[in-house]
Amino acid sequence: MSLTPLRADDGGVTVFVVIIATALLAMAAISVDGGYVLAARERAHSAAAQAARAGANAVSTDSVRSGGADLDTAAASDAAQAVLSKDNLVGIVTVTGSQVTVTVTTTTNTVMLGIVGINNLTVHASAAARDVDGVTTMEP
Repeated sequence: MSLTPLRADDGGVTVFVVIIATALLAMAAISVDGGYVLAARERAHSAAAQAARAGANAVSTDSVRSGGADLDTAAASDAAQAVLSKDNLVGIVTVTGSQVTVTVTTTTNTVMLGIVGINNLTVHASAAARDVDGVTTMEP
């Protein structure tokens, strides 16, 4: 039985295929899980915007009776949190003057990045709304 000596380039194609396959798998993972992150961010932003609008509608009754349009801080915060809880989200509500700002933080599970130990990714989104009394001009 005679053995043929190995040439210097034996196995070179195998290394090339392994590197290319790994790169393609990484690109697929980023594409798939990146799509899930974008969808989660859009969902979080939509919920934050809805919550901020709900909070901005919480005008103080006493303020309206006296000719103003100030927000009831507690009612604005409660209204915004109620919208978030319907979407099973948790957020931070800040009421400053006539503006309500809602920041939502949520996580999304990964599909392919779990292979390398990244099982979920955190997504943040925020939105603000303000109570406007008597709009007379268009705002930018």
